[in-house]
Amino acid sequence: MRSGHGPWRVWRHALAAAIVAASAWATAASAAVAVDAVAAADAVPAGATVLRLHGTIHDRDAHSYVQVPFDVPQGTARLSVRFDHGGREDKTVIDLGLLDPHGFRGWSGGSKREFTVAASDATPSYLPGTLPAGRWQLLLGIPNIRPGRSADYIALVTLTPRAHPEAVPAALAPVLRAQPGWYRGDLHMHSAHSDASCASRSGTRVPCPLFLTLQAAGAAGLDFVALTDHNTVSHLQPIRELQPYFDDLLLIPGMELTTFQGHANVFGLQDWIDFRLGSASLQDWNAVLDEVQRRGLLLSINHPRLPNDERCMGCGWTPERPVAMERIAVVEAVNGQDAGTPVSGIPFWHALLDRGQRVTGVGGSDNHDATRREVGEGATTPVGHPATVVHAAALSQAAILDGIRAGRVFIDVQGSRDRKLELSLDCGQGPQPMGAELAPRDGTACQGTVEVDGLADARVELLLDGDGQAIEPRPVAGQAGRWRFDWQADGRRHWLRANVHDAQDRLALVGNPVYVKATP
Repeated sequence: MRSGHGPWRVWRHALAAAIVAASAWATAASAAVAVDAVAAADAVPAGATVLRLHGTIHDRDAHSYVQVPFDVPQGTARLSVRFDHGGREDKTVIDLGLLDPHGFRGWSGGSKREFTVAASDATPSYLPGTLPAGRWQLLLGIPNIRPGRSADYIALVTLTPRAHPEAVPAALAPVLRAQPGWYRGDLHMHSAHSDASCASRSGTRVPCPLFLTLQAAGAAGLDFVALTDHNTVSHLQPIRELQPYFDDLLLIPGMELTTFQGHANVFGLQDWIDFRLGSASLQDWNAVLDEVQRRGLLLSINHPRLPNDERCMGCGWTPERPVAMERIAVVEAVNGQDAGTPVSGIPFWHALLDRGQRVTGVGGSDNHDATRREVGEGATTPVGHPATVVHAAALSQAAILDGIRAGRVFIDVQGSRDRKLELSLDCGQGPQPMGAELAPRDGTACQGTVEVDGLADARVELLLDGDGQAIEPRPVAGQAGRWRFDWQADGRRHWLRANVHDAQDRLALVGNPVYVKATP
């Protein structure tokens, strides 16, 4: 059973209890609103403030509108509301809307009990846009309350400051599956919000709707997608609308910073990030990395070895100033657009690993036509081809991005639905998976295991510091898809990872490294 609706159910129980408590605060003679700034707690996003609004509706309020005031400070990036009321056993109904200091911001009636409003996105029924400082109002409509009855209500209003735009309430960060496991996704794709196009219903080439991209991802058996349109976050609004419908597909908001000095995906953002390298507003890539780190985001260099000329202006990684590359955590090792040479990012990735960096290699289709189903020379590749497969604690944005950072990741180059690769190395502390860091002493005898599922007649290649001849894996008798290998630590720093080739010797799976530290 999926857990996407679980947090809402838990909250409803908690809010119902709060309503009972609120009735002790409200008086029968007054419908005045008490507004308390709630100190930051575990349930409050970092940097955010929660206001508690509560009061009582009486029978005299029937067929009228009650405005519940609250103040929004300067520099607020997002306003999120959770609302509930009592009296349902008496058929009391309270509808919900919102007014800002200048007028109407939305009306959901009785269809929604939680909503969010920000500059780039809002819950359907509400209008995105700048949040002006000043007096706002929850607008309560009362279509029904019986004579002689009253009902308490409570609203929790979370105010997220502009300095922390990604600090969203938990209700806006769904957990689609709560259990750990391998989750398949595509980390690079485009829609009508940038330069994707596809055939319209009459056959005309038009900007390709995001909805088609998500349908294609579902058809490909993916668990998550990162939506990374070029230099914009206009797609945050349809994500807000579409995530409840695609309740088996996690939608991770992203943006491809498309510069004249290279491209990079930023994952998990809730607000725009400046891409204008070389301008007065943004001097170099280090300034981008500063902003990414400040906001707790994740950045991946895209297709680093593509040309940067008239064939593909800005596509290759060609920074004009030195970049603190040790701050780069992710590289797109396999990009689907490189038809015929789908491994163009791997040498770049290996060079960083050789410098002693922990860098997770990922893949992305770079899809520009969601209706594309076949791989062909010179054409955009289908959604999910390649796929990035992440071992994560849950199917949620936070867990997927943490899994990528941890490095227990492999790339399914051919975009299958079920292929799996696992590598582990045991140097006396038990088997350690991809992404782990070991520190065996010089001379320690280590044993490793490679497991491959879903690929018949596979050939495993082990790369020690990029050398595919240093270690020879041995098939395990009677266990298809299992290999073992031996390696002796020499006290020096190393990285070790696996490639898997199919029966035609085409690259099928690309594993991430196990890291070995230098020791005495």
